[in-house]
Amino acid sequence: MDVDPPHEDRSREAAFFDLDKTIIATSSATAFSRPFLAEGLLTRRSVVRTAYAQLLYLLGGADEDQTERLRAQLSRMVAGWDVSQVSAIVAETLHESIDPTVYAEAVALIEEHHAAGRDVVVVSASGAEVVEPIAAILGADHVIATRMNVLDGRYTGEIDFYAYGENKASAIRELAETEGYDLDASYAYSDSITDAPMLGTVGHAFAVNPDRALRRLAIERGWGALSFVRPVPLFPRRARIVTAGAVTLVVVAAVVTALAIRRSRRRH
Repeated sequence: MDVDPPHEDRSREAAFFDLDKTIIATSSATAFSRPFLAEGLLTRRSVVRTAYAQLLYLLGGADEDQTERLRAQLSRMVAGWDVSQVSAIVAETLHESIDPTVYAEAVALIEEHHAAGRDVVVVSASGAEVVEPIAAILGADHVIATRMNVLDGRYTGEIDFYAYGENKASAIRELAETEGYDLDASYAYSDSITDAPMLGTVGHAFAVNPDRALRRLAIERGWGALSFVRPVPLFPRRARIVTAGAVTLVVVAAVVTALAIRRSRRRH
């Protein structure tokens, strides 16, 4: 999708992106279930329960009540977790958990907005510890995400700020006031009817892979509609470079070892 070029006489503009099913083809809140299980933070029972909730979400069957129950469940589940351990797991497994699920269309759209001089803001109901590393890879300028309460380096299970529904819209307006964004000239993208308040804060709203309720609302309000269908690895080139580098190191090591063995034989 082509975005409008920047205007010289305008105030600053921004593009606000929901994360789950808009930038990535999965739920960021549950994408790290496997490494969390491996590190002992999750039990197999909680993984199965979370996977079921994620399936409902991905099939578009999670309404506001179900989403709220998922939030409450995740909140109870993380109570007592060490924040630094969570951050380390996310950093170490980011590419294997998230990288293959990023929509190519979303990446291209983010690049278009940056090229047009707009800031890109990732807005997600998932926790900041998960959202911020993903946003950094995407080159986002700001993040609006759920903030869990922390005491003595551990999650208490309480939530300081829940980036959901109207709270997303309020946070966008606050950020716009701080950064000087012209919201009427700005853009927003989401897949869910629960983000209707977020989409309603900007002049250019787009429903991405929308659920049925959002599709109807988008038609009523004249919002755009986009279809993202190509989840691809975000950094395939980097992976190839790393792999090539590893192979080179192995070859060099093998050559050095062979030379050492040959010299040792000659000595004897």
